[in-house]
Amino acid sequence: MARLTTSPIFEDLRLVDADRLRRLVRMGAYEGHTGGLAHGKLQANVVIVPRSFASDFHQFCIRNPKPCPLVGVNRAGSPLIPALGDIDIRTDAPQYNIYHFGELSRRRTDIIDLWQDDFAAFALGSSLTVEAALAEKKLRRIGCGKASPKYRTRIKTCRVGPFGGEMVVSMRPISRRDVDRVRGLTARFPHAHGSPIHVGDPTVIGIADLMAPDWGDAVKIMDGEVPVFWASSITAQDALARAELATSITVSPGHMLITDVDARADAGAFKVY
Repeated sequence: MARLTTSPIFEDLRLVDADRLRRLVRMGAYEGHTGGLAHGKLQANVVIVPRSFASDFHQFCIRNPKPCPLVGVNRAGSPLIPALGDIDIRTDAPQYNIYHFGELSRRRTDIIDLWQDDFAAFALGSSLTVEAALAEKKLRRIGCGKASPKYRTRIKTCRVGPFGGEMVVSMRPISRRDVDRVRGLTARFPHAHGSPIHVGDPTVIGIADLMAPDWGDAVKIMDGEVPVFWASSITAQDALARAELATSITVSPGHMLITDVDARADAGAFKVY
């Protein structure tokens, strides 16, 4: 998997607008992580399933809005989601995960030759949307080359059809004195999971060991910090894996789709077909 680095290319991309960034991804010029890019624009996870499962997955998102904030759905067979921008979901994320019967079989930088006319695509708001805003507050960075740690909790999602399981959360260490400020800041991004679901003792939500994340890289809690947990759209990917569909596709964790939607947009900004 491509890793976020401090290379000049990535640093230059921090200043690139969303449309140009997507064009670079579409051309294969950038395959890395998207956290901290396209400041002010909504980043989205993408889940693609056969249309026969579309209704159930749509309802799964509607009934679990905190981990699965639905911001866009394609029209039947179309790889486009015009409400989110000039976007082709087959090419415009830096990396995709391909699953067969719930098992990750390969990763691709585009899915043009895998696209089928019966595919239904769903865009879910991502917490990477707020990375740039948090960085501006001089909070401790997770670390170069690291993906934020994510954990399966004991918080049950609302099952719909074959889709269910536990909520997945992401974690960021926050200084105790900054927790209220961070809570208020992230609440302004309701389509990027909004405010935290838990602060403090991880065992309360069923996490036994912070140094053993289910996804991403472990991050040490420093003196004066507390772990802060946000709902994660990896919840949807986990539910997808459990459903064991013959074929399904997502973007790879950390490699999100950059949209043209304002990061703080309210529900009226989205036309979900």
